[in-house]
Amino acid sequence: MTGAPAADGADRPLVDGVLFDIDDTLVDTRGAFAAALAVIARRYLPDVTPDRDDEVVAVWRADVNGHYQRYTRGEVDFDAQRMTRANELHARFGGHALDDDAFAAWDAVFQDGFTAAWAAHDDASTVVDTLLSAGLAVGALSNASVAYQTAKLERTGLIGRVPMLVGVDTLGFGKPDPRVFAEACRLLGTDPARTAYVGDELDVDAAAARDAGLVGVWLDRPGTRRHPISDATIAATDVRTISTLTELPALLGL
Repeated sequence: MTGAPAADGADRPLVDGVLFDIDDTLVDTRGAFAAALAVIARRYLPDVTPDRDDEVVAVWRADVNGHYQRYTRGEVDFDAQRMTRANELHARFGGHALDDDAFAAWDAVFQDGFTAAWAAHDDASTVVDTLLSAGLAVGALSNASVAYQTAKLERTGLIGRVPMLVGVDTLGFGKPDPRVFAEACRLLGTDPARTAYVGDELDVDAAAARDAGLVGVWLDRPGTRRHPISDATIAATDVRTISTLTELPALLGL
């Protein structure tokens, strides 16, 4: 853990509220992608043997052409970005091109496998309870739609404790725009300077939250980065870093 601050007072934590990212922060989305894409590979990618499933997951999560980012900027809709990514995946791994009808069938298979595998990270529930017990306000801000992420929180048993406050459809765009952080803090009822944002992406989560005036916390779970990140980049970004949510209460002075 790096960048651990001292509490503002003897008994006062660093913040009054915590906003969480959802995917790969509270929910094991990488694991759910792995489950869904294994089904896709067996059905649509005959050249991909099970020993290459991790490669498929890595390509999907990396999204090197930034289609999901275009969705978060309001440039394309959700289905359009997913169809483009599906076709890029097929082109990479020897699958047939998907037209609109074929993609609809593909997406039904993917979504069934994906939603069935939604599960909270082992450290999520206990840490949320610790924050709430300390009197902190807790909520979620995500770059997916409110309804979609609410469904994840419901499936994983977190929705009663972690309300979904702001999604990409709330303002029509998402992180790293500072306005989404401001809106989430407004709904949470906390001053941005007294609010932590915890997410698994160094740039659009921790650094963007810091730039928006929040306490940015990067959750760098071992082996889960979407892209390689150099030590120099991490040092230059200079955000607070944890490798598991269990480190968060101490970081916040609880």
